[in-house]
Amino acid sequence: MALVPFGGQPFDDRDGSIWWDGALVPWRDAKLHVLSHGLHYASAVFEGERCYAGNIFRLRDHTDRLIASGRILGFEIPFTAAQIDAACNEVLAANNLTAGYVRPIAWRGSEMLSVSAQQTKIHLAIAAWPWPSYFGAERMAGIRLAMGAWKRPSPETAPTMAKATGLYMIGTMSKHKAESEGYNDALLLDWRGRVSEATGANIFLVIDGDLHTPTPDCFLDGITRRSVMALARRKQMTVVERAIEAGELGRATEVFLAGTAAEVCAVREIAGHSYTPGRITETLMRDYDALVQRSPDEVARIIA
Repeated sequence: MALVPFGGQPFDDRDGSIWWDGALVPWRDAKLHVLSHGLHYASAVFEGERCYAGNIFRLRDHTDRLIASGRILGFEIPFTAAQIDAACNEVLAANNLTAGYVRPIAWRGSEMLSVSAQQTKIHLAIAAWPWPSYFGAERMAGIRLAMGAWKRPSPETAPTMAKATGLYMIGTMSKHKAESEGYNDALLLDWRGRVSEATGANIFLVIDGDLHTPTPDCFLDGITRRSVMALARRKQMTVVERAIEAGELGRATEVFLAGTAAEVCAVREIAGHSYTPGRITETLMRDYDALVQRSPDEVARIIA
């Protein structure tokens, strides 16, 4: 039997609805052709969003990034930002969700199958489902990270500013290897050997009382990342964006991850380096948990 997380249901066999190219379809009927270009050539972009108390956190920021990611990959999503926002809320309502995870994805279809496929139709689908905290009870106790088996590529070799499906292949491979060794996740270095991010979340380190985070020059400048930085500055914390060498991991006293799925999650070990989740991690975790429960207008005011 396949191991299926988050409720024990396989993702292809559930009740509910998925928004597909402008209309809701039954969940089990949301299928595409096996020769879709997006499957063969990774010509697809996506977003991960969370809904709290009936509001999708920073929805327009996610939608804008989805559209921008498509343009980086050379295609235009055939819906406006307002239409995509409305569709995200529509699929939540259709599945009776006021809290959960939202996954929009856009991809090239099956009209052509070759490296060049400019006449393919661009599709957009949006699904939503209940998803508890990614790391569960370990969020404050702290998770363990292995060193990733792969490195984030140079922006000269991959479209690193897009949230493109192909960029997550090395994350999956690195996370699978880490889990097989008893870790929760993996920390990926970049092509230069510098600290970049975990497989699906940005990283922060507390060094000499200040908050340090890698400059996002070959990985996404995460929406949760920016929210956490704004919260830290509101608390008069010093936030330093810079190149962080792998050899500096031993200097940190606290480490945490920040991402839509992970939210704010403490780290207690990175490949032999131990950390104690402390005041800064706890403060930002608490402040972030409070922020996502606020209305969109309040969120915009707080992080401005």
